[in-house]
Amino acid sequence: MSTTQKKLRKFLNLSLMLGAVHLSACAPLLQGKMVDPDLLPEMYQQRQGNVKGDQLREASLNNTSETTWDLFFDDPHLVQLIDIALDHNQEIKMVMQDIQMANNEIYARTGEYAPFLSLKSTAEVEKSARYTRNGAVEANTEMRPGEEFPDPLPNFMVGVFASWELDVWRRLRNAKDVAVFEYMATVEGKKFMVTQLVAEIANSYYELMALDNKLKNMQDSIQIQKDVLQIIRKLKEAARANELAVKRFEAEVQKNQSEIYKIKQEIVETENKINFLLGRRPQPIVRSSDQFQSLAPKAVAAGLPSQLLSNRPDIKRAEHELEAMDLDVQVAKAKFYPSFGMNAGLGYQAFNPLYLVNTPQSITYSLSIDMAMPLINKNAITAEYQNANARQIQAAYEYERTILNAYREVSNQLARIENLQQNYTLKNEQVKTLVRSIDISGQLFKYARADYMEVLLTQREAIEARMELIETRQAQLGAMVDLYQALGGGWKEKDEPGIDIQPLP
Repeated sequence: MSTTQKKLRKFLNLSLMLGAVHLSACAPLLQGKMVDPDLLPEMYQQRQGNVKGDQLREASLNNTSETTWDLFFDDPHLVQLIDIALDHNQEIKMVMQDIQMANNEIYARTGEYAPFLSLKSTAEVEKSARYTRNGAVEANTEMRPGEEFPDPLPNFMVGVFASWELDVWRRLRNAKDVAVFEYMATVEGKKFMVTQLVAEIANSYYELMALDNKLKNMQDSIQIQKDVLQIIRKLKEAARANELAVKRFEAEVQKNQSEIYKIKQEIVETENKINFLLGRRPQPIVRSSDQFQSLAPKAVAAGLPSQLLSNRPDIKRAEHELEAMDLDVQVAKAKFYPSFGMNAGLGYQAFNPLYLVNTPQSITYSLSIDMAMPLINKNAITAEYQNANARQIQAAYEYERTILNAYREVSNQLARIENLQQNYTLKNEQVKTLVRSIDISGQLFKYARADYMEVLLTQREAIEARMELIETRQAQLGAMVDLYQALGGGWKEKDEPGIDIQPLP
């Protein structure tokens, strides 16, 4: 064995020994966070009690979030508006570009653990000074007669070069998997945005219908007040009423007339908001406002809390981000370990283009295998590893927080729907009673059995009660939409199967 081979073997043995020592105590020990598996109960708070197995199975089969949005909303005008928004909303188009960029990142990370092959060509000229190493070598090299080093010395080269980092510790593959999970999280983010967009358009549409009904209620009430005002004027002429009653009723009519313009402004702003969500310029919104009071809020089946994990896009997004952060810790940890690389080149090189393709005289090649590992001053790597661990803990807490928030939203909406149903029933009875009171107060006033203030206050209370009834119906429809959104519905495509939804009694 030659001396050179003995030195090479010593070097390799020393490298392997140092590598073993380095791996035994390379990365600091850090503790990540596990997600609490008991965050969600078996049933929602409103459904808890002595829950039997059959009830759990029945609840798991009934989940409105499995219904596509076009089957959930039965108003054709609303369905058409949502369709337009999903095709033209600028924010969704921006998110689609985020998805494309996330996909490109996967493509880029995939190429990092494959060999790199490149074609390289060089044409250069060099003049070495006489009193330098190269200059002295050229001046003292014996050559055949008629031959000498060109001065200056050209250099022409063309060849193929390859480099390949051996992914021994799966650092590059884990980085690619991180990009995959980030891509999946971006896709879920787009679904979450679609869910929010569908809910916002539906709520704005019902708000617009409610404003139309408020406007009609105000116009009808003004007409009734004008009729009463005519009666009071006639009674004044007959000396059965005074000027104060006339002026009070005139002021009430003028106040309600001013409210009409306030409602009209709100209608314009709501229409413009819907058009903005649809990604188009302001224009009238087609709607069926005359059917608003007859709209029956749908009975939304909440299913089981555990189904939120698969139906809510924000939970799935947080889950994918947590998975990405778990792998990101492994990527950062692998930087403490040795890295191995291979470099090779094959081509032709000569100082004269006429000799460039001479074989084998002009052939040049190289092959090297490199190993590098950090030994001293690993502060930057340690800090990156600790940051990756901290991000993993943050992602775990964010995942738990997202789950708790989802449960809170569903629980709130379930209670809201039940309470609004009772509220609407009582408010409807109040309106019926006040409508009858208007006729009674008017008749009593004609025969001087009631004061004009009683008539005025009765009409005012009736207007306010009708307005509150309209607002309660709007709140009912909004709660239905919000619960549908809270359960994770609204993002599924039309061609996906859904379930039948029955109206509330």
